[in-house]
Amino acid sequence: MAISRQAQRTAVLLINLGTPDAPTAAAVKPYLKQFLSDPRVVEIPKVIWWCILNLIILPIRSGASAKKYASVWMPGPDGGAPLLVHSKNTAKALEQKFIAQGKDVLVDIAMRYGNPSMESVLKKLEAQGMERLLILPLYPQYSATTTASTFDEVFRIVSGWRNQPELRLIKHYHDHPSYINALKEQVESYWQSHGRPDFAAGDKLLFSFHGVPKRTLDKGDPYHCECHKTGRLLREALGLNAEQAMVTFQSRFGKAEWLKPYTAPTVESLGHQKTRRLDIFCPGFPADCLETLEEIAMEVRDEFLTAGGGEYHYIACLNNSPAWISGLAEIANDHLGGWPQVPESEQALALSMQRAAALADKK
Repeated sequence: MAISRQAQRTAVLLINLGTPDAPTAAAVKPYLKQFLSDPRVVEIPKVIWWCILNLIILPIRSGASAKKYASVWMPGPDGGAPLLVHSKNTAKALEQKFIAQGKDVLVDIAMRYGNPSMESVLKKLEAQGMERLLILPLYPQYSATTTASTFDEVFRIVSGWRNQPELRLIKHYHDHPSYINALKEQVESYWQSHGRPDFAAGDKLLFSFHGVPKRTLDKGDPYHCECHKTGRLLREALGLNAEQAMVTFQSRFGKAEWLKPYTAPTVESLGHQKTRRLDIFCPGFPADCLETLEEIAMEVRDEFLTAGGGEYHYIACLNNSPAWISGLAEIANDHLGGWPQVPESEQALALSMQRAAALADKK
């Protein structure tokens, strides 16, 4: 009996953190439960944390978080959670970039928590003939709380497959020249439209990264160092010094000490100092999301203005800017070396030509 041969294709899977399906308490609660039940995210004994999470955090925080999501939810048939909308657009643009390069590479997006789930997307790619898989987390800086958790889930899913794909993982790209260049162009593009800060007059640029508990640094997590390296490289690319462009950490939760300096208190202090203009950019977030649009562009802005600060400028994340899509393609291509990336008919033609040349040499 003849066995049909399925195309053996290369795939790049972008993975982001996740988002609820709707800006409602009913949708936020299961998302938060999945996220905060991950032992990579919360390193507290399970029994103690189960009680805190289910009896205190979820009943209280679900409704409050839903209101925040509602404030940034994008309208329209193609709308939804900003993180998901921008991540989908990035995946589409990256696949189009590969097509323009003459490459046959599947590109898709999955969320570590919520939908589209990693398991559902991996099954879809498998059905499309995926035999080689590159995992590209949309976390430029490595952290066990994000990157390692993503890798854990990939291994868990494919461990149950009969026919597993070849697998490559991108751990980080916090100092990749294409990533730094995309960040630089994003900031400079904003300045071209809204004017450049007068750093000689005391204006400031602040790079706000997502925070994690300090104990992760003490245990050897490189996230803190990689954030600072990104900040330094971007600062140098913009021609600024450490006083003009600062690194801070946002989104602190709970009473434990997190990575410092904290974003909100730093911004409030700059407001009290009557800083004339403050620009703030979030290099660790490739896509705008709740933490950038609600926390930084709204909450932190209000704190700065209330404290007496002058102009406040939020610079949007990379999203699907042309420089970022080009940079992302370069990052992916660095890790796709040696894998077939052209349509199979072209592969067959190339192999035939190579065989013909080899035979001619023998003669």
